[in-house]
Amino acid sequence: MKSILLDIQQAQVFFKGKQAFQNLNFQWEEGQTWAIISESGWLQTAFLETIRGNTLIRKGKFQTHFAQAYVEEKSSQKEVHSFRDLIAYVSQKYEFRNKFNQQNFYFQQRFNSSESEETATVEQYLKEVEPKIQGAWTLQKVLDLLDLEKLRDESLLKLSNGETRRLALASGLMRQPSIFLMDHPTTGLDIQSRANFGKVLQSILDAGTQVLLTCNAQDVPEGVTHIAQLDYSGVSRIWKKDEFHQVEQHNLKKNWDWGLLQELVKDDKNESSESIIELKNVSISYQGKKILDQVNWSIEVGDKWQLKGANGSGKSTLISLIIGENPQSYSQDIWLFGRKRGTGESIWDVKRPTGFVAPELARFFPANQTCRKVILSGLFDTMGLFKKVSPEQESLAGKWMKLFELEEFADIPIQRLPLEQQRWTLLARALIKKPRLLILDEASQGLDESQRNLYKETVQKVCEFSGVTLIFVSHYPKDVPVAVDRVFQL
Repeated sequence: MKSILLDIQQAQVFFKGKQAFQNLNFQWEEGQTWAIISESGWLQTAFLETIRGNTLIRKGKFQTHFAQAYVEEKSSQKEVHSFRDLIAYVSQKYEFRNKFNQQNFYFQQRFNSSESEETATVEQYLKEVEPKIQGAWTLQKVLDLLDLEKLRDESLLKLSNGETRRLALASGLMRQPSIFLMDHPTTGLDIQSRANFGKVLQSILDAGTQVLLTCNAQDVPEGVTHIAQLDYSGVSRIWKKDEFHQVEQHNLKKNWDWGLLQELVKDDKNESSESIIELKNVSISYQGKKILDQVNWSIEVGDKWQLKGANGSGKSTLISLIIGENPQSYSQDIWLFGRKRGTGESIWDVKRPTGFVAPELARFFPANQTCRKVILSGLFDTMGLFKKVSPEQESLAGKWMKLFELEEFADIPIQRLPLEQQRWTLLARALIKKPRLLILDEASQGLDESQRNLYKETVQKVCEFSGVTLIFVSHYPKDVPVAVDRVFQL
């Protein structure tokens, strides 16, 4: 008979002040590998945080049998301990810090090679992980498993979104966990890395680590043995993997007030006809490593492009040249909005016509920047609001918050917003100034299926209601709006 690792019975669970589950029942047996699906990403996170002991259980039972022997041993030795010592957790948030243990990076820093010294390398970072117990995972094993060997000496600041994700998984393994919890672990990974994830998962299981992860219904990886579906009552349904067929979306299709969106993005100004972007033989290197090699790209007014490429192929570097954040742009033949870079324009001249969204932007705002302030900061192209705004500007931000149902979050700092509201806040910030060029870099990353569909539809409507030029980056073909009809592959 297999032992029970974890048992939750008739639990009423509250997460961040809101009731998550009315009557949660869940039993995890040794040898079971679970995928937790739901139409709500918030519920998935609440479930993981319950297992981690970070929710309030008003009634019911929560028993961590997997840690019983460890807790008894540490108690007898009078050592400080917790069942959490045996758990590794990979969230969707970026949690790396610099060498001074402060998460005070600023967005442009990753493109200034001289400043990467403030940040640990991949190897240094992994060596600093201090497990509470001994285990089988060595530095070399995790580097090989997560395809990080070639990045061993790379600064954390230089990693792409997907590479950062793989590092987070490696860091979890270095904790030598008995239980490994993963919140949408394939988010941000390119197609090849997602295809390889099943092999990674199997290697983790073969080493004796028990795994539970959240994912979308269509992304259940190989190696999973059981699937549980969540709703606000608790676990609504359970399948064994061979009995599971993709769950239909039962939620009502949600839409915004498209009339209000049209009012907000419609631009009556006469557009000039010059090219939006001209890149001519652009080559970028960092410390002798070539990132971009002889790149040529021409973007005309109203074009809708998808920018594609594997993790680490240079997409972020290319975008940094376009949005004026990369100092190497001055040595390149780059034309933006009809003007060559380095001919006397200011950084604000470059930023003013461009709206930019990337999921990591949220972490670069100062701690006091609320949802409302972040949206308003888009009018000034600053990472936060630092000046008094007019009543008209306040009203405009109010309309965007109304459109994206952010009004109740207006005064909450962006870093404390739920991930879903973070994504809509950043989109509102990019659109509030009616940009001529909109760049969306994995902008809906981490949203659940219904929210990703809504995000795609919203971008589609923006394209229909305005003459905006679009660069759209996504590793998921189904996230690309139908308006996008051109592809640039790195």
